[in-house]
Amino acid sequence: MAGILVHDWLEAHGGAEKVMEEIAGLYPDAPISTLWNDDPQRFLTERTSESWIAKTPLRKHKGLALPLMPPTWRHRGRSDADFILCASHLFAHHARFSGPARDVPKYVYTYTPARYIWEPELDERGNSAMARAASVPLRRLDAARAQEAHSIAAISEYVRERIQRTWDRDSIVVYPPVDVAGYTNGSVDDLTGEELAILESLPQGFLLGASRFIPYKRLDLVVKLGVAARRPVVLAGNGPSLPALRALSAEHPGAVWFVDRPSQPLLRELYRRAMAFVFPPIEDFGIMPVEAMAAGTPVIARNLGGASETVVHGKTGFLVSDFTGAEAVDAVNRLGEISPDECRARAVLFDRSRFHRELTAWVGS
Repeated sequence: MAGILVHDWLEAHGGAEKVMEEIAGLYPDAPISTLWNDDPQRFLTERTSESWIAKTPLRKHKGLALPLMPPTWRHRGRSDADFILCASHLFAHHARFSGPARDVPKYVYTYTPARYIWEPELDERGNSAMARAASVPLRRLDAARAQEAHSIAAISEYVRERIQRTWDRDSIVVYPPVDVAGYTNGSVDDLTGEELAILESLPQGFLLGASRFIPYKRLDLVVKLGVAARRPVVLAGNGPSLPALRALSAEHPGAVWFVDRPSQPLLRELYRRAMAFVFPPIEDFGIMPVEAMAAGTPVIARNLGGASETVVHGKTGFLVSDFTGAEAVDAVNRLGEISPDECRARAVLFDRSRFHRELTAWVGS
């Protein structure tokens, strides 16, 4: 089978790109169609086909580009592929090609139906005036385009239910791939001297929050939990919320440490040294809680969303409804009950090998 792969856009960081990297490895001869490619070292330029948007400033302003994405996806040029595999969190599943690929089966691996337009209460980016104005017609169009899919796979039961509710389509669940071995194996010997110095400068018994620093990741709640539980907090990553997080940390001198854009080996060691990985957002899946468990570290996560399917309450961490009250503080105080071996065993169930088997079986069917 000679397919073509489709992805909304490609960035240097992000869970969706980790998934696409695995898909691209499973289908090494398939070209990749995307709106723009901001990681040409990982997704080689000669393999990717960008849209006209990539040649404009709109590639840096997704909100402004959003209304133009659906028509752009409908004219992605000629392809001889005999199947289309879309990995979609916005409008990639709208993709249409001319030539022999016009009428081939389209498989849609769905991170989520576009939260910007379907459930903006979960994502502040959907609350802009432009996003709100565009949401009503875009919902109708998005649901119609979803009917074109030959088959749909969701990244979690949480997303499968959203697909049924918004697109009125059945789907199967294929959990995303996690590099479990990369977080189970290895040692501090993998760190550079500078990274080792960063690690050694951190306090003992810290709570870890790590992600892109954007509002919906709710890293402020990691800080608030640390203050309530009287535990130091380490925040790892970077992004536009950094000034707000620094301002919050200034209200609690000596309570919060920042680690800028950690490498994979450094992130692994942060997981290992943390009392717990704290994961407040309502995510569609959430790769990082599984990475933390692979490192033998318990997770404190929201009792909604994808993390509630990966973290086993009382066995590999705790699922809470609130991160600032007694429930979450009690979870911190009970972390000693969690077995690192149980965490690692749970993480294995989401290893990349499982994804490889299930995805290829789904597309092969």
